[in-house]
This record gives sequence, structure tokens and C-alpha cells, in this order.
Amino acid sequence: MGTVYLNGKFLPLEEAHVPVLDRGFIFGDGVYEVIPVYDRRPFRLHHHLERLQHSLDGIRMANPLTPDEWETLIGRIVAEAAWEDQGVYLQVTRGPAPRDHAFPKTVSPTVFVMANALTTPSAEIVAHGVAAITAVDNRWLNCDLKTTSLLANVLLRQLSVDAGCAETILLRDGFLSEGSASNIFMVKDSVVLAPPKSNLMLPGITYDVVLELATSEGLDSTVRSISDTELRAADEVWLTSSTKEITAVTSLDGKPVGNGQPGPIFKRMHTAYQVFKHQVMRGKE
Repeated sequence: MGTVYLNGKFLPLEEAHVPVLDRGFIFGDGVYEVIPVYDRRPFRLHHHLERLQHSLDGIRMANPLTPDEWETLIGRIVAEAAWEDQGVYLQVTRGPAPRDHAFPKTVSPTVFVMANALTTPSAEIVAHGVAAITAVDNRWLNCDLKTTSLLANVLLRQLSVDAGCAETILLRDGFLSEGSASNIFMVKDSVVLAPPKSNLMLPGITYDVVLELATSEGLDSTVRSISDTELRAADEVWLTSSTKEITAVTSLDGKPVGNGQPGPIFKRMHTAYQVFKHQVMRGKE
């Protein structure tokens, strides 16, 4: 695992401990980020830190570090980890305090950072895609905040595990929101479609990259509400996230998406994304 960071100290993971009265443990009162690292270069670090700030603002919590301090801290974690490609996980909770729903008047936040090996889609998944199911989006109304209170997402994701699928795609009031742990795109008649950012979905960093790459590839793309009916009639459906990158969904609720194989627009975008990754590795992004 290598070195982790906890409240000002760099130490082995097995020596990192958090008080049981930490509000992150008691209430899920905290936020987090996952930052992909390619060839020891964090991917769009400033975008991730901006999203972290948005989440902290959303739970009315001050950022314990400046952007430069975060960058230095993450740089050390990345440098001391064993892997060239990593997923850096950082979490900030409101900190330990006597158990009471109201914010404590005086409390020091808990800051934790670690790195894991980054696992991206295998060659088999790229070639054949994955299966997904749909479910009603029954989460709270602040899904744009990346909080540690993820029980609803956990339960929704488990539905797909139980069904032998890779993801649960969520529908709220008959419209696509996102996946339990991903953003969702679809393609119809060669047009890339994505639901608009709102409080009902996490503003994905990869979501932004995909729209940028679609433009650079000369593809038509539209951001608008997508109905359940449209989703089920899609020529292609994709999952996107820091770890899934762009992954084709080839089966939805047991029925093939398009012809049941990754589509031509996905293949084009997958190639573009890999090229973009290598630009990051060379420090050109």
C-alpha cells in the first residue's frame, strides 16, 4: 500500500487510525475525491480540487488546505506509492466531536489521503462491453456533492452485482440521471447525448473530457434531458468515470444495446481517450 497521509502525518496504512467519534464515521459527514494518476501524473488535478471545493462548500465546511498544499501532499503520496498508474483517494470529514447532529462549534477536520493501483477496463471489456441494469434513483437531492454518505449508491450498485452486471443506471421520474458510480452517455443516429449537470448527478471530470473529445473528434453532441424510452432505444450506451474511463454498455436489463457489441462511436472515442491519456503522461495536457 505504501505511505498514507492522516492529519499531518505520513505513515503506513496499518498505523493510521481515526477516533470512533469522528463525524465521518458517525454521520458520514465528509467529502471525498478519487484522482486517476497516469505514469505518476495526476489527471486534471485542478479540476478535481475544484470539485472538492464545491463539495466542501455544499456541506458548509472550510477547506483545510490550499490548492498548492493539496498538490504538494498528493505529489508526495504519488511519489512514494509503488505503482506508476494510481488512484489517489482523499477524504475530508468534519472531524471528531461528541455525537450531536448539529455542527460542533469547535472541531478539527480529519484529512486522509492514500493511493491504490489504478485498475482500468480490460482488453476484454473494451472489446465486448459490459452489462447493466436500470433502477429507480432513490437517492437524496444533492447528488452533485461527492460526499462519503454513499449508502444509497452502495445499495443501488449491489443490485447490479446481484444481477451479474457491471453497473446500475439510474432513472428519476422517467429520465436518466447517472449510474450508481458513473456518468452515462448514449448515442443515437451518431449524435452523442448526455444528461445536463444538475443537483441530481455528480459533475464528472471524465464527463467533461468526453464532451471535449467528442468536439475535437468532430462528433455531434447534445446535452439535454434523456428519457427512459430514449435510453432503451439507444444505438450505444457508455459508462464514464475516473476508473471506467469510457466503457460500452452492450446489454441493458437483459436486452442488447444496438447490435449487442461496442459501437463505432465508442471505438472512436475510446481511441481518442487513450491518445489523450498519453498526452497527460507526457505532460502535454
